[in-house]
Amino acid sequence: MDTPSIAMHRYALGGVAAVILLNFLLRTFVRLGGLPTTLLVAATVAAAMALLFAWRNRRAPSPGERRRLLWLYGGVLGLLYLGLLALMALKDEPGPMGLLIFALHYLSYPLFAWLLFSERVFSRFREQGPPL
Repeated sequence: MDTPSIAMHRYALGGVAAVILLNFLLRTFVRLGGLPTTLLVAATVAAAMALLFAWRNRRAPSPGERRRLLWLYGGVLGLLYLGLLALMALKDEPGPMGLLIFALHYLSYPLFAWLLFSERVFSRFREQGPPL
């Protein structure tokens, strides 16, 4: 089956913008913080991207599309996190435990995107019919 090429950079950059906005709103106005907030944002944004892809394209992403999305989404967030780490290092050198926690915060975003863009999740969409 020949599928049209989808511009995955739009999904990735939209996901990055949603991550920034949700983190800002939840951490500033709702005053939530820590790893649970990061996990909530990561899961919400990944689910929104997957649902939007399924709704607009009515199919599962190809392995190449999945790979492009993860590289772009994880790469842009990785660059932003490296900038944040540089700012942290200027203020005070983070210790090994701080670096581990920082890495867990970052890795949750590509991990949830990888999980929710998997073939197993999209097979459930096919079984239940297209999302509304």
